Amino acid sequence: MNWLTDIFLKDSTAHAVLVLALVISAGILVGKIRVRGVSFGIAGVLFVGILAAHLGLGIDPGTADFVKDFGLILFVYSIGLQVGPGFFASLQRQGLAVNLLAAAVVLLGVGLAVALGRLFSLPAGALVGLLAGAVTNTPSLGAAQQALVEVAGGSAAAARQAGLAYAVAYPFGVIGVILGMILIRRAFRISLGEERAACEQAQAGVFPAPESVSLEVANPQLDGRPLSALAGVIQAEFVVSRILRGQEVFTPVQDTPLRGGDVLLVVGARAVLDRLRLLVGKESAVDLKKVSGPLVSRHVLVSRKPVIGRTLAQLGLRRRYGVNITRIQRAGVEFVPSPAVRLQFGDRLTVVGGQDVVGQLAAELGNSPRQLDIPEILPIFLGMIAGVVLGSLPLPVPGLPMPLKLGLAGGPLPAAIVIGRFGNIGRFSSYVPRGASLMLREVGIVLFLACVGLRAGAGFIPALAGGSGLAWLGCGALVTLLPLALVAAFARLVLKTNYVELCGLLAGSMTDPPALAFANAHTGSDAPAVTYATVYPLVTLLRILSAQVLVLFLLG
Repeated sequence: MNWLTDIFLKDSTAHAVLVLALVISAGILVGKIRVRGVSFGIAGVLFVGILAAHLGLGIDPGTADFVKDFGLILFVYSIGLQVGPGFFASLQRQGLAVNLLAAAVVLLGVGLAVALGRLFSLPAGALVGLLAGAVTNTPSLGAAQQALVEVAGGSAAAARQAGLAYAVAYPFGVIGVILGMILIRRAFRISLGEERAACEQAQAGVFPAPESVSLEVANPQLDGRPLSALAGVIQAEFVVSRILRGQEVFTPVQDTPLRGGDVLLVVGARAVLDRLRLLVGKESAVDLKKVSGPLVSRHVLVSRKPVIGRTLAQLGLRRRYGVNITRIQRAGVEFVPSPAVRLQFGDRLTVVGGQDVVGQLAAELGNSPRQLDIPEILPIFLGMIAGVVLGSLPLPVPGLPMPLKLGLAGGPLPAAIVIGRFGNIGRFSSYVPRGASLMLREVGIVLFLACVGLRAGAGFIPALAGGSGLAWLGCGALVTLLPLALVAAFARLVLKTNYVELCGLLAGSMTDPPALAFANAHTGSDAPAVTYATVYPLVTLLRILSAQVLVLFLLG
C-alpha cells in the first residue's frame, strides 16, 4: 500500500495532481447545483478549494503559485485570441462609454473603502488588503504591499495584514460579481434571449453581413463604362460576382464594359447595395443565383501555409483563374473582401467561377477541413512569451515612487488580442479550433480557481473567527457590491446598456476572470469577453494606481 501513501504525501507531484483533480471535480459538481434556478457554475471550484484547505488538504505553495499563474495565463490568452478579431471595432463603437463606467466602479470602490476605513477605524494594511480582495485584483495588492514596506514608512507586519485581509475579502469578491449579475437580471426582469438578440444585432451593425441583389443597368451614363467606374463612385467594398448579358452568364473583371440591360449580381453590405441601386438603375426580377449556366459558387477553405498572410492582390486569383471572391468568413464574421485583404488560416472564401477553375483554385488554397483541426502550437507559446514580457515591463508614472506593471493577468491579454486580430506570426497561423480554445479557457480558469481556494482557505476560517474577521468580510462585501449596483443601475436605466455587455463590464471593472467565465456561460454569448477586454487595461492601471495612492494618503 506504499503507492497509496505516496500519492497523499504533500511533497509529491502525484499528490498535487490528485488534490487539484479532486478540488476541480468536486467544484464543478457543486457549481451545477441549482437553487431556485440559480447556480454559481465555475465559482464552485473556488469554494471547494477553500473547504479543502480548511480541512488540511493542500499542495506545495510554490506549486500552487505556478499552477495558479499558468492557469490564469491560459484563460486570459484564450480570451484574447477569441475577442481579437472584433475587439478594435468594438472599441470604436463603445470604448469610451464602457471605460467611463468601469472607471466609475473603481473610484466609487476606493471612496467607499476610505469611508468604511474611517468608520470602523481599520488599519492601513487591512484597508488596502480589503480593497484589493473585494475587487479581486492581485496586482493592486502587490503594489499596496510594496508601498507599505518601502515607501510610506509602514512595516512588514502591515503588508502581511494586507495579505490576510485580501484572503478574507477575495472569495466574496468573486462570488459578489456573479451574485450582482444574477440580482440585476432579476431586478430588471431581463430576458436573456431578447438581450442576446439585441447584442447580436448591434454587433451586426459593426460587421454588417453581406447581402446580394440583382441590379439591371438602366442608367445610360454607365453604357460602355468599365465596371471599375462603379467602385470609383461608390467608394465602398462590393463585388459583382456575375453578369447576365442576353443569354450569357459570365464572371466580369474590372475592365469589363457595362451595357444597358445587363443584370449584375452584386454582393455587399445593405447600405452599399442601396447606393448602387440608385446609381445602376433598378433592381431586377431575375435572380442570377438561380440562372443556369457554366458558373458555380463554392466555399473554399484556406489551409495551405504558402498562401497565409498574402493579399488577394498578391495572389492574383481573379486574374489567373477568372473567378470572383464574393465573401470571406473569418472568426464568425462574414465580410466583402478587398484586394488588400490578407488571407488567414481557416478563412472560408465564397468563390464564383467555372467549375474546373474553382477546383484548381481550391487546390491552391488547400481546402482541407482536416487541417483546421490541427492547431499551430508554436504561435501560442510565442504569444505567451510576448504577454509575459509585456506584463513584466515597468511603466514609470510621474509622481509615483514605483513603476506600474500589467502583470501576468494583464500582459497576455493585449498580446493575444493583437495576434487574434492579425491572425499570424510570420508564416505561422494563430488559428485555434473553437473546441480547443474553449478547452484551454476552461482548464485555465479551473486551475486558477482551485489554487486560489487552496491558498486562501487555510487562513480564511481563522480570520473570520477572529474578532475583526467578520467586520472585514462585511466591509469587503460592501466594496464589492455597492459600486457595481450603482453603476449597473445607471447603465441600465439611463444609458440603456445591453445586459450581455453589462455583464462583461462588471467582470472587467473587477478584473475578475471567474466572473467573466460565468458571464459567458450565463448569457450564452461571447460578447461579455469583448467588453471585458475593452475595459481591462484601464481598470488594471487604475487599480494599481489607486492602491499606491491610497497607501500614501493613509500613511503619508
